[in-house]
Amino acid sequence: MKIFNGWRRFIFGLPLLFILIHMYSVMDLYKNSKMEVPHRQLNKKLDHLILGPAAGQGLSNRLQCEGTKALNRTRASNSRLGLDESIAFVTVFTIYNSSLNNVNDKSSSIVVGNASYNKVDRSMAVLNVFINFIQVAMPKSKVFIVTDPASDLSVHRNRVSLYPIQGEYSRDKLMLQRIRSYIIFLESKLQKLHQKPRNITHYIFSDSDIAVVDDLGHIFSDHPNFDLALTFRNNKAQPLNSGFIAVRGTPDSILRAKLFLQEVLKIYSSKYLTASRMLGDQLALAWVVKSKPHFDASRFAKPQAFSEDIGGTSVLFLPCALYNWTPPEGAGQFHGMPLDVKVVHFKGSRKRLMLESWNFYSSSIDIEDMLCLILGSGRTKYDF
Repeated sequence: MKIFNGWRRFIFGLPLLFILIHMYSVMDLYKNSKMEVPHRQLNKKLDHLILGPAAGQGLSNRLQCEGTKALNRTRASNSRLGLDESIAFVTVFTIYNSSLNNVNDKSSSIVVGNASYNKVDRSMAVLNVFINFIQVAMPKSKVFIVTDPASDLSVHRNRVSLYPIQGEYSRDKLMLQRIRSYIIFLESKLQKLHQKPRNITHYIFSDSDIAVVDDLGHIFSDHPNFDLALTFRNNKAQPLNSGFIAVRGTPDSILRAKLFLQEVLKIYSSKYLTASRMLGDQLALAWVVKSKPHFDASRFAKPQAFSEDIGGTSVLFLPCALYNWTPPEGAGQFHGMPLDVKVVHFKGSRKRLMLESWNFYSSSIDIEDMLCLILGSGRTKYDF
């Protein structure tokens, strides 16, 4: 009888056990789905700025922010260039035929502020903001836009010139072509310099998605002996970023810089042609630099400028934390934004942030508050 009663309790309790197991499974599934939703949202490229906490708060020598209000001031630099010296920026830029085909495609339009941009408009907007920042921080500087002669590109801005150079500007070969264009550009300027030796123009070769937020003339006056300058970060695989290269404008330095870039081009062509289209030149730069016997790569771990002779070219290494600061790394290895930051690089999916930053600056005319906007919004990926 006792055995029968035990089996009866077991049989009546069995459905309850199945119900409990089912309820637990449903709750677990619901919990996991809630965890996955934010993950999907984080990966979504947003069409508006997200202002989050600013990295580096409480750290000395870092920009301190309360929302978009700067609580301390950045340290501005003086140019200190000689009367016969000037600086010109050089960027490679082209418009692709596939973009031109989508000019009237309203589905590809994106709104930033009060303006709507198609694919071509977006590229041109980034280029114009690039020029805007230069003309605010360094109003006496010229800008050369190296482009494909076949490109339907037109820019009408003061102190801005198109510089057509024949080459292969397709997306998959653009980084390779960029080095070739830099070499051809330097060769041309070297020839003209022999004709007018009194006028010295230093050159800064950069991506067009950077914002110059301080005068860069001090690079050439504070470091009078370098030929070519690169920016570095604490990254073992890619310690050098090719988005900012400075060349001293003397005949000897231009020649040495050209020879250095020719070596980079040779290594790129022989070793890294199959690399991702945005990485080959940076891998080639690192190879050329590290190939020097006894080169101490551990110096890349500290954000302090240093110089090294690489194959007969005096190379100045400048920290990305100051001369190539990027929003994602600002929240990571840079630990916020240094007070003396000079260049902000809107790499990847942060072109919207570049345009929004210029709009913010135009309405406030306060560079530090704008930097707080960038610092608080730069971790997010945006829609272009």
